[in-house]
Amino acid sequence: MADESGRASAWPGSGGRAETPDERYDRNWGELLQELRVLQTGTQILTGFLLAIAFQSGFPELSEGQRAMYLVLVVLSGMSAVLALAPVSLHRFLFRHHAKAQLVEFGHIVLITALATVSLLLIGVVAFVFDVVVSASAAWLAGGALGVLIVIAWLVVPIVARRDGERRGSREDAA
Repeated sequence: MADESGRASAWPGSGGRAETPDERYDRNWGELLQELRVLQTGTQILTGFLLAIAFQSGFPELSEGQRAMYLVLVVLSGMSAVLALAPVSLHRFLFRHHAKAQLVEFGHIVLITALATVSLLLIGVVAFVFDVVVSASAAWLAGGALGVLIVIAWLVVPIVARRDGERRGSREDAA
């Protein structure tokens, strides 16, 4: 429902924000770009770290298993970079085609996929470093601990926060 200015009425749980669909897509696209920038920076740092390892004097001393893990990490790093840049590429192709809704939806899906890829990359890099520096069992422990932390921080906390927000919104709507 819109008012005389063409603005959409605030929807339940929106915090009273009234904006047109185009304004909402513009805001969502801006937020998505900010999140992608953070993800790209972290991915670029990890990629640089990984690529530098192959040129270190100790690289030939890695076991076959460690080399295989290294190559998996390089592939995950490349995938993360490609995924984080995919919305930018789509934006260039759809520029001036009035497709902001498709950009936001695609960007959302790609960002979630990139976060999953980056989580595996982070766990793998930490496990790899622990494997090389300490031992394989330390690698499993460190990787597992980081995996648990990622699940809590990136899944459990957001799910709880969303449910809490939905409960608060439904109580406010009922009042």
